[in-house]
Amino acid sequence: MSRPARKPTHEPVGQKSAFREYAEAILVALALALVIRTFFVQAFKIPSGSMLPTLQIGDHLLVNKLLYGLRVPISGQRIFDFMSPERGDIVVFVFPEDTSKDFIKRVVGIPGDTIEIRKKQLFRNGQAVDVQQEAYAQWVRGFEPGTRDEFGPVTVPEGHVFVMGDNRDQSYDSRFWGFVPYENIKGKAFVIYWSWDGEKTWPRFGRIGSLFQ
Repeated sequence: MSRPARKPTHEPVGQKSAFREYAEAILVALALALVIRTFFVQAFKIPSGSMLPTLQIGDHLLVNKLLYGLRVPISGQRIFDFMSPERGDIVVFVFPEDTSKDFIKRVVGIPGDTIEIRKKQLFRNGQAVDVQQEAYAQWVRGFEPGTRDEFGPVTVPEGHVFVMGDNRDQSYDSRFWGFVPYENIKGKAFVIYWSWDGEKTWPRFGRIGSLFQ
């Protein structure tokens, strides 16, 4: 006695499987993006002119978050230290006086350095920093007695850095509010991936891809 022929299965089961595959792929991509942003690389936009001429308003940067060590999400506590910030590094950090804000400045003093400014000239450990070493810095005003054109000397404590903006006359930095603890540092800027000129409403194509040492 012959058995009745089975009805062929139709497409809906396959469609459900395909939908699930797409959903899983999207979830994996989102999870991967979250891990990368949390531990490896994060994007930041420059909102002010405190780092002119190095960084322009409208520059978009990628920051290496792993370079200085692995941090615990939310608390920001470091669990592994790989490298310490060095003089000249452009770093993004949590502003010590308002942890809801991120700042970007250049490291000019590391632990043990004595920092002083005399008539706009930066001195480190008693020696004037050569102008060629600070070719990125600019002063837009003349010397003004009673301002931060005169500062220090102060010695950078262990586990901290002294930072300044490259636009020295228009930067709210360590001269005003003190040192940055290592645990506040999110990472080191390493490339401009996009730049938008808000005045001309046009991309600055020549800046895209610019790397920082």
